[in-house]
Amino acid sequence: MSNSDSRPTPTGDVGHFDRFARFYDFFSSPFDADILSEGLAQADRPIERVVDVAGGTGRAARAIDADERIVLDASKKMLAQARRRDLACVRGDASRLPLDSESVDAVVISDALHHIGDAEDALAEVARVLNPGGVLVVREFNPATIRGKLLVRGEHAIGMNSVFFTPEELTRMLADAELVPHVRNRGFDYTVAGVKRTSGTASRTA
Repeated sequence: MSNSDSRPTPTGDVGHFDRFARFYDFFSSPFDADILSEGLAQADRPIERVVDVAGGTGRAARAIDADERIVLDASKKMLAQARRRDLACVRGDASRLPLDSESVDAVVISDALHHIGDAEDALAEVARVLNPGGVLVVREFNPATIRGKLLVRGEHAIGMNSVFFTPEELTRMLADAELVPHVRNRGFDYTVAGVKRTSGTASRTA
């Protein structure tokens, strides 16, 4: 891993999260650990090292059973909350991950991809740092649903630059990043897992 005290150029909605970091967990809905586990189970290798990218206070990391859990976020104040929960933290930009290539077994991006300034670059970076057979699990909200449209309007109304993706769009993006995608569902909240190919991995989408 590169310098854990790197100072990224702020991207996406970092400023908003710096402002309400102290209250984030209080207003957040309960985290569904079972859905996350289903995505991680798609990996073609044992999962020992997991990075919660754009992980904020580490809500997803806390729900993961792994030897090493790292929260990576560009918001200094969100990471301060994660450290209070004894989580390992790295400050960094999701589109320029301060991690070595093929150095982690799984990456989670939960409720956060729409806040990242350049989602395509972030997914390419995830593919770079994943070990072969490793998995990316993305939990997102579908802007094509009624609740999704309301969410988009609400976040834009408070000045966020959120860019949401449908399950179909995100599936294509994972495939473009050379990750084999699997969609859990296509409702308002959905999860896509993308596995980094090994020499014996067949191309499969769902």
